[in-house]
Amino acid sequence: MITSKALIVGTSLVLASARIAGAQSLNDARKAYDAGEYQKVVDAGGGSEDPRVLYIVAQSQQKLRRPDDARRVYDRLTARPAADPWSAIGQSALAVMSGNAAAGVQQADRAIAADGAIAEAHYQRGLALSAQQNMDGAAAAFQKASDLDPSWAYPHYYAGVAYSKVKRADLTASHFQTFLRLAPQAPERGEVQSILRTLAK
Repeated sequence: MITSKALIVGTSLVLASARIAGAQSLNDARKAYDAGEYQKVVDAGGGSEDPRVLYIVAQSQQKLRRPDDARRVYDRLTARPAADPWSAIGQSALAVMSGNAAAGVQQADRAIAADGAIAEAHYQRGLALSAQQNMDGAAAAFQKASDLDPSWAYPHYYAGVAYSKVKRADLTASHFQTFLRLAPQAPERGEVQSILRTLAK
């Protein structure tokens, strides 16, 4: 007969294992994305239920120039309960893809209001603000995303881009250097190194 204590312990172990597997899956997806292996991200993460993995799968589909496939993945996020911040993140991404950056910012703000600790919400806000050419706001949003998740390479990349547009060479260099350390095989590596060389002159 299984005791209630044994059942609780067993359930806790299952939940802990699921969290570890989810973290590994996200880390694997990010490593592949950082190396420009977008199809690998799609193949490995397309069946995931983790919204963070689905978000990077959708971005990989965009990199592969498959907007319809990207929209289908973002739709999986928007199908979550309306109060779930990931639903708003998905809606923001879809709005930006459709050329409605203002709605993208609005939905990202809704996600942040629901849970300001989600780095992807600030990152998505940065993408929407970049689409509006609001580089001051975008820089702040990407900065916040990188503060919340320092080991995620691409908030550093886009923060560097945004700071370069607003002539903050110090912050541009800092974020680009971190980006190269976190994603040494990134497709943007040559571009970033070129900018850093220019800044060093």
